[in-house]
Amino acid sequence: MIKSSVSVAKIAELLDLKNFTSDMNLKKCKITTSDVNRPALQLAGYFEHFEEKRVQIIGNVEYAYIRQMREEKKKIRYGAFLKFEMPCVIFCRDLEPDPIFLAEAIENGVPVLGTGRQTSEFMAELIYTLGEQLAPCITIHGVLVDVYGEGLMITGDSGIGKSEAALELIRRGHRLVTDDVVEIRKINEHTLIGTSPDVTRHFIELRGIGIIDVKTLYGVECVKEKQQIDLVIKLEDWQKDADYDRLGLEEEYIEYLGNKVVCHSLPIRPGRNLAVICETAAVNHRQKKMGYNAAQELYRRVQANMTRNSDDE
Repeated sequence: MIKSSVSVAKIAELLDLKNFTSDMNLKKCKITTSDVNRPALQLAGYFEHFEEKRVQIIGNVEYAYIRQMREEKKKIRYGAFLKFEMPCVIFCRDLEPDPIFLAEAIENGVPVLGTGRQTSEFMAELIYTLGEQLAPCITIHGVLVDVYGEGLMITGDSGIGKSEAALELIRRGHRLVTDDVVEIRKINEHTLIGTSPDVTRHFIELRGIGIIDVKTLYGVECVKEKQQIDLVIKLEDWQKDADYDRLGLEEEYIEYLGNKVVCHSLPIRPGRNLAVICETAAVNHRQKKMGYNAAQELYRRVQANMTRNSDDE
């Protein structure tokens, strides 16, 4: 599992933040928690239970308080506040730090950033972004495609046809998220998000042909940056004597990071159209989420027919 931390530089890029301390290397400043803090009490000199590892947010209330302080008091309060090893301080509503604050921040190595957004709105976006970036993460060998809005992950042994199935799905109008390596992040107890490593994003490897760039060949409408994982299809070699599920009355699951995802084992043999089967599996899964299960409907009809035949006797 990948250790959860994200650089201040990454968050500044994602949220388009202004950097008041441009001489600092924001890539070396790490954030390790998605919680944030508004340091009103700390600016007043109270540091009991202070969560220094959180991103510190300055809004209208904090800014109004520090504006009314005398300069000699500012230096004392700023120095006491910024001596803690906090990841960064962010000023909202286009508010700007005064020269004393900036000098103390630079002296203590604390990055100072800014945004024009409302404080509450920005905090919500920041918490969501940090939660996504800091989520527990694992890597899986497979392919992730957005099929009719459903995140379909195709797994299986190397060379079994995962990339070929993904390419055919792309040609049918669906969107590639990642090929070969899927980075899975656990956002919450019900949500897994799949993304691609930066190095391999938008690329597919086809044995015998080589590497192709899906974004360049088929256009930006055929790729996607991230996708919730809703369904897993595991490709496996056809075994004549194996017992495969033909009705689907009971769902099978696979577990990633403690979250269960519906999983179908799909036997491969010559002549099977994998793309059409994957499309059908995605639509069928979506239909089940909307409350209709074809297997249960068939079972109900069979039971009703048996009951009628029994009554006729």
